[in-house]
Amino acid sequence: MINKKMKDETVKEQLSAGAKDKLYHFLLHRGAIRGGIVHSTRMINQMRANHEIGILETVALGHALMGGALIASDLKGNDRIRLEIECSGPIKGLVVEANAFGDVRGFLKQVPIPVEKPLDSFDLSSFFGAGFLSITRFLEDDKAPFTGNVMLQYGNIAQDLAHYFLHSEQVPASFNLSIQFDSGGNVTGAGGLFLQTMPGAGETTVAEIEALIRQLPSLGAVFSDGTDPVQFIRDVFKAHAPEFLASRRIEFLCPCGQDFFRAILAHMPADELADMISTDPFPLELRCQYCNTPYYFSKNDLQHIYERRHHMSEGYVDKSLMTGTPDDI
Repeated sequence: MINKKMKDETVKEQLSAGAKDKLYHFLLHRGAIRGGIVHSTRMINQMRANHEIGILETVALGHALMGGALIASDLKGNDRIRLEIECSGPIKGLVVEANAFGDVRGFLKQVPIPVEKPLDSFDLSSFFGAGFLSITRFLEDDKAPFTGNVMLQYGNIAQDLAHYFLHSEQVPASFNLSIQFDSGGNVTGAGGLFLQTMPGAGETTVAEIEALIRQLPSLGAVFSDGTDPVQFIRDVFKAHAPEFLASRRIEFLCPCGQDFFRAILAHMPADELADMISTDPFPLELRCQYCNTPYYFSKNDLQHIYERRHHMSEGYVDKSLMTGTPDDI
C-alpha cells in the first residue's frame, strides 16, 4: 500500500496524529461490562485520502472501519475479521477487514454514492436500503472461518452492529460511531465506542450504563476538541470504576504490494496473458480495491511473466514467481 498525501500535513503532524490513534480495552463495574474505545482521526483521514472520496462516502466507510476495529479488539495472533454489507440502496455495500495488530482496511462497492438531492443530515438509512450485514471471523486455531449474518434493520452501522451481536451472537452490545467535519468538510475528529454485557451482569448496572450511553456526546466532536479517550471513559463511567487493560495502535493499512499483483498475473492462464500483451494499453494498471493503490506493469514485465507462465503450463514451475499468492492478502 502507498499512503496518499493528506493536504497541508507536515511529517511532524503526521507522526503526532498517528500516535493518537489507538484502541483502548477496558472493563466496567468489576468486569460486568467489557468495552473498547477507539481514537481514529488519522485512520479516517488516511482512508479518505487513499480512496479520494467525499463527505458522504467518508461517513459510510469510516463508521464501518471503526466498527470493524472495535469488533477486532479481542483478537489475538493472526486472527482477523471481515465485516460486509450487501444492500439494495445507492451505497450497494461495503467490505472492511481488521486484524489483531490494529490494521484496518476497506472499500465501498459504489463510489461515488449517487445523491439525488442535498443532504440535510448524515442519516444513511435511505442509502443502505434493504440488505444483510455479515461478520466472518478467521481464527488461527479454528479449522474454518465462521460467518454470522443478519438483515439490516436500521441503515445505521452502529445500530445494525448492535443488532447483529444481539441476534447472531446472543450478546447484548452497544456501538457509538462518529466523525466530525469542520466547515470546509475536513475530518477533525473520529472515534468509536463498543460496550458488551458479560454473563452475570446485574440488571441495575446494565440499566445505569444504558442511561449513560444515551447521554453520550458525539465522539468525533469530543476528539476534535483534543479530549483524551482514557480520561473520557473515566469521566463518563466513573461510578462504574473503569479498569483499563491494554491499548493498541490503529491504522488504515493494507498489505498489498507489487509482488502480490505480480503473483495474481502469474496465476493467470498463459493464453489470457498473451491476449493482454497483444491488446492491452501499457503500462497495465492494477488497483487494490481495499486501499485504492495503483500498481503498474510494463509490456516487458508482462512478457516476462508470460514466458515463465508458459513454461509452467508445460510442466516447469518457477518458484520465484510464486512467492505470495492471492490468498495471502
